[in-house]
Amino acid sequence: MNIAVIGTGYVGLVTGTCFAETGNTVVCVDIDKKKVERMRNGEVPIYEPHLDVLFERNIRQGRLTFTTDIEEVVEDAEVIFLALPTPPGEDGSADLSYVLGVADHLGKLITEYKVIVDKSTVPVGTAEKVHQAIAANCQTPFDVVSNPEFLREGFAVDDFMKPDRVVIGTSSERARKVMDELYKPFIRQGNPIVFMDEKSAELTKYAANSFLATKITFMNEIANFCEKVGADVDKVRMGMGTDTRIGKRFLFPGIGYGGSCFPKDVQALAKSGKEAGFNFHILDAVMAVNNRQKTILFQPINEYFGGNLNGVRIAMWGLSFKPDTDDIREAPSLYLIEKLTSAGATVKAYDPEAMENVRNLLGHRIEYAENSYDALEDADALVICTEWSVFRNPDFRKVAEGLNNKVIFDGRNLYDLDKMKELGFHYKSIGRETATIHENTKA
Repeated sequence: MNIAVIGTGYVGLVTGTCFAETGNTVVCVDIDKKKVERMRNGEVPIYEPHLDVLFERNIRQGRLTFTTDIEEVVEDAEVIFLALPTPPGEDGSADLSYVLGVADHLGKLITEYKVIVDKSTVPVGTAEKVHQAIAANCQTPFDVVSNPEFLREGFAVDDFMKPDRVVIGTSSERARKVMDELYKPFIRQGNPIVFMDEKSAELTKYAANSFLATKITFMNEIANFCEKVGADVDKVRMGMGTDTRIGKRFLFPGIGYGGSCFPKDVQALAKSGKEAGFNFHILDAVMAVNNRQKTILFQPINEYFGGNLNGVRIAMWGLSFKPDTDDIREAPSLYLIEKLTSAGATVKAYDPEAMENVRNLLGHRIEYAENSYDALEDADALVICTEWSVFRNPDFRKVAEGLNNKVIFDGRNLYDLDKMKELGFHYKSIGRETATIHENTKA
């Protein structure tokens, strides 16, 4: 099948590459000329495990190409995916200007039947708006389909190639047959293609992400309560997670969720509710709690240093909002850096993939380490913001030797509490007892 993917951000690039991997001919369109040239030269512009292998192979075999010219791809494309940004506006609503702008342009170019697919995360009713925008300039039959993505950064290739389910919203039998044929190679293991109307498909994406964000946030609230009453959140989590009605996933406490999906989608669903005269009180609470959780480590850090962080050097491990990605959008690390530096502390950070993105955002407001141990040099405390695998089993002797004080503030609960006590660290995590030392001692 001939496919066009308009937009080569995270969703568009994974979508286009994975469709090419199953034998389709895919042309990806982007207005950024430099980015298109880089991709033509085989350079993947984002970090996503395993994407580079598929990307290079399909370029080499001629199934995946790139252009800035939307006109040249529309004529041959049978299916056109819109994978365009829908950033939050000042009021929290999703900005549809990119999506509707392209839809308006497509209406002037379509001369035979096409299936136009909303791959971007969009509010309920967007398919209707896209249809209207195209129809205003087009007399040719076409269908607009809602096909939300459910890709986890760090696992996106696996999620696309072996999806739990594929959600497709369409009221057209013709479009349904096209989409069924397109996705059959991805569901050979028996996972379903779930067909529904367009509005239900649009809402499914927001509902799923908002529920997961709520689950994370509820666990963070439980963790904070555990600290007040002396319970251990790890034990509570295991007791909850073995209940099959609840499940084990998304129950790990920490310093809040970030990224490109959960913050934006929760906010957009709440805004959509208000526009429809409905208040999502749960989502309002989720957003408020998560905003507080991102900087919850600031108070114990400040208290440890006697309420004065002037001149205190902080080593930070992890900058991306989660491991296995270079994405720093809404990353808790950025919020904590702002609090720490505003209070007079200096920060030297290390992240396996995200440092260049942070450098582009913050410049020289913080220092950047060559590796995890380099970040510790002459630091007064270590703060962990992202649970990268490389941080899970460090050489604690090197950690102690690098730090001025054996002090760790762990926002992701990476280490065993008893081990940290045995090693003599002041170790503050989330929802667990704090391992304390009576005085600051260098190993």
